[in-house]
This record gives sequence, structure tokens and C-alpha cells, in this order.
Amino acid sequence: MRSDSHNQLIEGEIADYLLTDEGILVSYSKSILRTVENIKANVALVKEITNNKKVPLLIYLKNSPVPDKETRKFSTEQLPQIYTAMAMVSKPGLAHLIMKMLFKFQNPPIPIKSFTDKEKAMEWLKRFL
Repeated sequence: MRSDSHNQLIEGEIADYLLTDEGILVSYSKSILRTVENIKANVALVKEITNNKKVPLLIYLKNSPVPDKETRKFSTEQLPQIYTAMAMVSKPGLAHLIMKMLFKFQNPPIPIKSFTDKEKAMEWLKRFL
């Protein structure tokens, strides 16, 4: 796995990533429309960064356009393939809106929790290493 010992930010189309020395993947979300195509490319990028190992994800959310139903379904299916858990850090309300949108009719496929404090999010994620 790549590590943050050199603070190497890996740039992607929908997010930029940093893998911590502990093994938590940090994602800096970008405000672009998610599609099945760019989600597929992102999954491949995450697998490359993590050496195909499932890791906990700390994601800094940004407002972005609402993806179509097919993209939301595909995205939800991919989560357990690459992550053990997800902590979403955002302004109050944004993570709740995303959770409602993605998991309207089903429970999340991995443990997911929203935070406004990144330290609390990191502490919660450590149990999924």
C-alpha cells in the first residue's frame, strides 16, 4: 500500500486520496456529477492505492450533483468491495442527505457514520483496520 509518509496526494476524477500510515484512506471529494463510468475508474484507482486491500475510508464530503439511479445503485454495490467502513465528514445535514439518497430502500452494505469532527471520525474508523 502507498502511505502518507511522503504526504503523497493521489489525484482522481471524483476525489483525491491520501493513504495514512495506519491504513485509513482519506478522500477529498470533488463537486462533480458521479456516473457509472467515473465510479468504475474511481474503484480501480482505490484498488491501486490500497493494493487491492479493503480499508476504512474517511471522506470529506462536498455538495455535488445528484447522480442517476443506476449510478447510485452501482456505487452502493461497490462499497463493500473496497471499504471496510466509511466515516463521512461534512457540514451538518449533508451526510444525512447523502445517506438518505443512497440508502433510501436498504441498509448500507458497510458500517457508515457521519461526523462534523475529523478526529472523532478517525477514532471511529480505527476499529475497522
